[in-house]
Amino acid sequence: MLKTKVFEQLKTAMKEKDALAKGVLSLLKSALDAAEKDKGEALTAAEEMAVINREVKQTNQALEGAQTAGRADLIEKEKAKLILLKSFLPKQLSEEEIAGKLAAAGISKGMNMGEAMKIAKPLLTGQADGAVISKMVKSLI
Repeated sequence: MLKTKVFEQLKTAMKEKDALAKGVLSLLKSALDAAEKDKGEALTAAEEMAVINREVKQTNQALEGAQTAGRADLIEKEKAKLILLKSFLPKQLSEEEIAGKLAAAGISKGMNMGEAMKIAKPLLTGQADGAVISKMVKSLI
């Protein structure tokens, strides 16, 4: 399970006194624990991915805010956080690979955006960012 992997890396970060990794992994572990507590049972792999994707999205927003404010110190910190968080996600697909999977799933011209996204989201969860999936779906329909 992903939660175990996060906990092991957290222990390593604490031993090595890596403050950034410790902070990020502690937040991630807390988010996973909270989601598990809310559900009342162990999370599935897909649910764990959803929690990690949410953390990646929040970090991306913080990075954009830091870039807008011109805060170089925060930009570097947020980039390092993103790298660490993304290490828990499966390999992200390229736009060409996404387009191939979407076409194989039957998404084509003339299709409704909502219907296409209902097919695309479950197919590509954890393998690509939602914004990229949306962009590729729009280009196909």
